[in-house]
Amino acid sequence: MDHNKLALPVGTTLDRFIMRKQEDFPYATGELSQLLRDIALAAKIVNREINRSGLIDIAGAYGSQNVQGEDQQKLDVIANIRFIRALRNGGEVCTIISEEDDEMIQTGNNQGKYVVAIDPLDGSSNIDVNVSIGTIFSIYRRVSPTGREGTAADCLQPGTHQVAAGYVIYGSSTMLVYTTGNGVNGFTYEHSLGEFFLSHPDIITPKTGSIYSINEGSSDSFSPGVAAFVQHCKDQQFSARYIGSLVADFHRNLLKGGIYVYPATAKNKSGKLRLMYECNPLAFIVEQAGGKSSNGTRRTMEIEPKIPHERCPFFIGSKELVEKAESFIAKDTEACDHKPAPEPTPKKAVAAK
Repeated sequence: MDHNKLALPVGTTLDRFIMRKQEDFPYATGELSQLLRDIALAAKIVNREINRSGLIDIAGAYGSQNVQGEDQQKLDVIANIRFIRALRNGGEVCTIISEEDDEMIQTGNNQGKYVVAIDPLDGSSNIDVNVSIGTIFSIYRRVSPTGREGTAADCLQPGTHQVAAGYVIYGSSTMLVYTTGNGVNGFTYEHSLGEFFLSHPDIITPKTGSIYSINEGSSDSFSPGVAAFVQHCKDQQFSARYIGSLVADFHRNLLKGGIYVYPATAKNKSGKLRLMYECNPLAFIVEQAGGKSSNGTRRTMEIEPKIPHERCPFFIGSKELVEKAESFIAKDTEACDHKPAPEPTPKKAVAAK
């Protein structure tokens, strides 16, 4: 009898995987690896809080609004505290920008080489109805000298400068998906062992798909180009799938193929999603998986941020679908550029006296 069959391998843990991949960063001496482990630890704690939210009084509204003007949920606040505490205690991060805080957060780790942009709990309006929610994070190397507090220049770097990005999805299973610029890998949390195990190595997103994800409740205020693209999806008999949690919609489309769209609308003229801690990290991931991300006319990661909570339109997913959406928007723009100017209104003749 083969004794190995009595105790099959459980797989590769996240910690072991990170250590093996450390050689991908010739400039790093273990700090980035430690930082990723700090994020994973906070994710485990937040996962525990979410799983027991129906049993203790941590569900529901907190009673205040965040800097975005959105009603905070209790778990928004808890997740924010957990991640900030883990990043502060880990010692590798000098400054954090979070969806839940108006100002930059100085950790006191002035020797830290990294800054983190984070949405601690994406889709929090779905908490009370037990729908998948998530965490999104982005990591940059600071550009200011160490030994002092991080600066706005450290936090306001374009997405092309990211050294790592990822998300955690808390759903039927809890997964952590991340990239360091060398492909995308997904890890599933094994509760009994308290470890993330490699479950989705080298994720490649399909070049195209048959799923479109958009809030059609705002369709009356879509631009003609976006409206035409949505109609194209319907003409092709695509499936409409919109959960309302960015991480959940993105995760499904990443694995199955599709496109997620949150365009500019009359209510949100610059789009609703935040560039630094929602759009850029997911753009980095999708590009590493072979997909594409855009604001409709320009690559997401090339946008120069001006403020920490900057918003932008978002088109992300399978490369061919994003390019198709861009083509409809380009036609709309071209039509507007070539629209003849209105004829001047003739002046009334002045009656002679």
